[in-house]
Amino acid sequence: MNTEQQILKKLESIEKEVIEIREHMVDADTILTGDERRLLDESIIHEKEGKLASLEELKNVRNKSG
Repeated sequence: MNTEQQILKKLESIEKEVIEIREHMVDADTILTGDERRLLDESIIHEKEGKLASLEELKNVRNKSG
């Protein structure tokens, strides 16, 4: 096997590895920071307790103050 063939074989091997890595990578946008996780947990609790404001309520508050 000549040098050129060895290089091509190695490149093919590297390409397969890169494809494998890409398939198993986590999308960074799906990872929550500690603060984001805390806010999500609080929001879930507030929703269960019925403490969330509706969009209409928020619009009314905004219209009254502006």
